[in-house]
Amino acid sequence: MFDIETRDLGKNFGNLVAVRNLNLQIKKGTVFGFLGPNGSGKSTTVKMLTGLLTPTAGEVLIGGKSIFNSALEIKRKIGVLPEDLALFDSLTVWEHLKMCGSVYGLSLVDTKERAEQLLKYLDLWQGRDTYVEQASFGMRKKCAFAMALIHNPSVLFLDEPFEGIDPVSARNIKDLFLLMKQKGITIFLTSHILEVAERLVESFAIIVGGEIVCRQTIEEVIQSGRSLEDVYFQFVKRPEAENLEWIG
Repeated sequence: MFDIETRDLGKNFGNLVAVRNLNLQIKKGTVFGFLGPNGSGKSTTVKMLTGLLTPTAGEVLIGGKSIFNSALEIKRKIGVLPEDLALFDSLTVWEHLKMCGSVYGLSLVDTKERAEQLLKYLDLWQGRDTYVEQASFGMRKKCAFAMALIHNPSVLFLDEPFEGIDPVSARNIKDLFLLMKQKGITIFLTSHILEVAERLVESFAIIVGGEIVCRQTIEEVIQSGRSLEDVYFQFVKRPEAENLEWIG
């Protein structure tokens, strides 16, 4: 049984095909990278995997159970860092974590203890009473990341977890990934930072135009004498720098 599995998953928005025939099988304790250019279907896929968006076709299984037939049970076991962060401007960082702990049924004592530990680790403790509308993007991202972790999920879905994060916190998050992997937590992440993804993930898929065009392990990439970036640009075209001779 796989922690995350999709079967012929697809999503259309009117005549636009956002995701087509997506088949994934991700084992427990794996750090999996889901890579692709903007508009390729990454965030749409994450929303379907976490039950935030109903697919047009196919199914999503988390721990062998349908995300839509067992939604409440599964959502208690997963943590999600969404693309849009899903925060409330009128709440402080601390209030977000208290609310999140309550939603997941944690005691107030456990919520406060975990919130303090997470915020200190993410260098956000001094800003805990900052309202989200006044917080920097990096602070908001770290708040949302802490919310995804506070209930100790067994599966994590992280959409661009390193975007806007300062170097110290980014390093701490990477170290935390290693700890979670050792404890058997499954991590599904999207990232545009290929160098970071190469160091963290064990396997990956590249999605272009809503379809998976490559699926490999990092070990296979290393054995081929290439980098993740080399493999990525084999499938993702770069625009030519024509008509820019005037620069410089």
